[in-house]
Amino acid sequence: MLKENLMLSISPLAAFEDNYIWCLCQPASSHCVVVDPGDAKPVLEFLQQQQKKLYAILITHHHPDHTGGLAQLQRAYPDVRIIGPAAEQSKIPLLTERVQQDDIVELTPLSCQFQVIDLPGHTSGHIGFYSKPYLFCGDTLFSAGCGRLFEGTPAQLHHSLQKLAALPEDTAVYCTHEYTLANLRFALTVEPDNQALQDYQQHCLNLRAKNRPTLPASLATEKRVNPFLRCENSALQRKFQQDDALSLFTRLRAMKDQFKS
Repeated sequence: MLKENLMLSISPLAAFEDNYIWCLCQPASSHCVVVDPGDAKPVLEFLQQQQKKLYAILITHHHPDHTGGLAQLQRAYPDVRIIGPAAEQSKIPLLTERVQQDDIVELTPLSCQFQVIDLPGHTSGHIGFYSKPYLFCGDTLFSAGCGRLFEGTPAQLHHSLQKLAALPEDTAVYCTHEYTLANLRFALTVEPDNQALQDYQQHCLNLRAKNRPTLPASLATEKRVNPFLRCENSALQRKFQQDDALSLFTRLRAMKDQFKS
């Protein structure tokens, strides 16, 4: 059973074209934890500005835009914990701790702990880190979308998304890409009459006009607007002539792969 966390201060660091590196801090702690640092430079700058020491790195999967900063960060902080998926240890050789489903990651300096969730699909060993209300899900669930199938099957990714959909509705979804507006354009081709979807698009357009992130996303909102979390909807299944949720998910994922936004 996860203990109740103190509230974390979570900052998004922009990297590359559309990545976010999430930095977790506690005001009373001199330490910091980062999630999926594809680039070391913004992390090192943040640590210097905030006068924090890097305590641990959480890795969701092996893709370079999530791991590319590890070597430089480890050189700067030789004792840093690098925690990531056991199933991908051969592709992330700098891991110091390998974790899998239901493992508990203790982050003592931040007075918090995270449960590991296996989320295969985008990659075969993808994981997420959850502790109410925070979910760091890498490239599995995006706001209004989901990850591409690079290594897994539609059934695997659909099952992974169902695991996330079962979390409490107040879950804050911290994914690692600012893909929301592009995802919403596709979602509106699936459900053009979904008023919640239309309202959410306007909300996100307003945020981006102010150069603000659309993340974290609310899981409750995602269940109303994200087509990949709505495949149980019988009206959608009929619309796309599919007999069940997995068939509809497979169809929508293939459509999204071809979608030009």
